[in-house]
Amino acid sequence: MASVEWRSIPTVLYPQEILDKAFSRASKQADMVEDPDKYHRVRKQMARMIQSSSDVISTTLLDYVAKWPSLNALSDFDQALVDAAVGADDFKQNLASLQWASDQVNKISGEAQRKILRLRDIDGFHQARRHAYGRFSSIVDQISSPIIWLGDARNVLRKLPAIDSLEPCIVVAGSPNVGKSAMINALSSGEPEVASYPFTTKQLHLGHFSHRRRSYQMVDTPGLLDRPMYERNNIEMQAIAALENIGNLLLFLIDATPDATTPLEEQLNLLKEIKHTIPGKPLLVVHTKIDLFDVIPDDFEYYISAENGEGVEELRKVMIDQIAADYVIDPLVLPDHWHREEDSIKPLGTTQEVLRRYDEGKFL
Repeated sequence: MASVEWRSIPTVLYPQEILDKAFSRASKQADMVEDPDKYHRVRKQMARMIQSSSDVISTTLLDYVAKWPSLNALSDFDQALVDAAVGADDFKQNLASLQWASDQVNKISGEAQRKILRLRDIDGFHQARRHAYGRFSSIVDQISSPIIWLGDARNVLRKLPAIDSLEPCIVVAGSPNVGKSAMINALSSGEPEVASYPFTTKQLHLGHFSHRRRSYQMVDTPGLLDRPMYERNNIEMQAIAALENIGNLLLFLIDATPDATTPLEEQLNLLKEIKHTIPGKPLLVVHTKIDLFDVIPDDFEYYISAENGEGVEELRKVMIDQIAADYVIDPLVLPDHWHREEDSIKPLGTTQEVLRRYDEGKFL
């Protein structure tokens, strides 16, 4: 499944901006009407203004609906991510409100133009147009809250990472300030912002590193606290969504230094919870900030220091081996996502048939 380009979500105009855009366009369209007879000219102008303004409002609203991703077409991870970030139900309901408003505006436009055809005086034409404008404004006002919600949600969704399901993915988790961003920064070509205070990561970040022309994605998740699921905030729920729905491998980072932000016991409790939440997913426990230790404890199987680079390349090799993305079961079978021309690939036949055709010169 292709990744979602969250940054492509269009800017959402405020309700009054939509109306101003529609009525301004309508006025320009009216100026283009030419007819020497004032009666017919005004009737055509008012009808065109109604049609033009309704088209702008309807097209603007439907454009938002079309360019915002459909939740049903998203991966389980992206659906969980949207739900954690802005709320899946609100996402659906507010987009549906725009669809409803577009239908209503088109309906009002049709009724107003049919009314103009029945009228026989110039003042009636103007009144019909003003009445239609008023109803357009009322409809847009009714969806002002969904429009504003979408504008705010866009600013949140644009910060979400685009995960490519066809490339290996590593999810990095742990308590706040254990060095997740620093480790990803040391491993990858991405540059997540790193700071020396708790809760450095406010949303998911994505880093990459390459091996044999393959891109390995590393998802930097917000720090998790050792507390019940119902007490977690939206930022933590984004991390949970990543843990549950994506990743070929999970790295759980532990800061066992004396000055760790989160006590070691709480970090170990969190590790137990994660193992229970996502059983079966490959998991590596990595101890960080190893440069602060005089002697590396014997029970540290994997460890790194983002400060001096110790253990970084060793960990990279372990991750690549664990994921085994380059392992080939059958060298004659292409990966599922590779493009292939089915009709152009035809069996040559048995070995005896191939040798016979070769002897007959059919391959020359």
